[in-house]
Amino acid sequence: MPKESFTRKASDNPYLHKDFHIALNYGIDYLHKKFGEEAVREYLVQFANAYFSPLKKTIKENGLRAIREHYVKIYEIEGAEYDTSLSQDELIITLFASPAVLHMNTNGHSVSPLFHETVTTVNKEICINTPFECEVLEYKHENGAYRLHFSRRTI
Repeated sequence: MPKESFTRKASDNPYLHKDFHIALNYGIDYLHKKFGEEAVREYLVQFANAYFSPLKKTIKENGLRAIREHYVKIYEIEGAEYDTSLSQDELIITLFASPAVLHMNTNGHSVSPLFHETVTTVNKEICINTPFECEVLEYKHENGAYRLHFSRRTI
């Protein structure tokens, strides 16, 4: 009988990273308890600058549409319920419940009181050195729901 083989790449599989959020949550909790709130923000600023540098470049080229496309892609992968409203100078993103927070709650993990900084600090940092800024209009700790307001900076 001839030997059969097939090739499969990681990119052939659906992208799911739910347990990443659990690890991130415990990292945030550790930093908070050992070094304080500012250490959590400093870590997330470093993370945002490293991980989101391609997005920041795209924002400079394509504006708020780049941010919307980024979030829609992530939300679709994670099966999140969301809404967006985009104009030339403003983007509102509403996430009705965070799949990451729901996953942690479902699996018995306590969500760090500073987990919201993954939304607040990271999105503000993504906008640094771009023509836009981000404000968190609402955040619900119980399910991670939020409303973000991205707008053109006024000079």
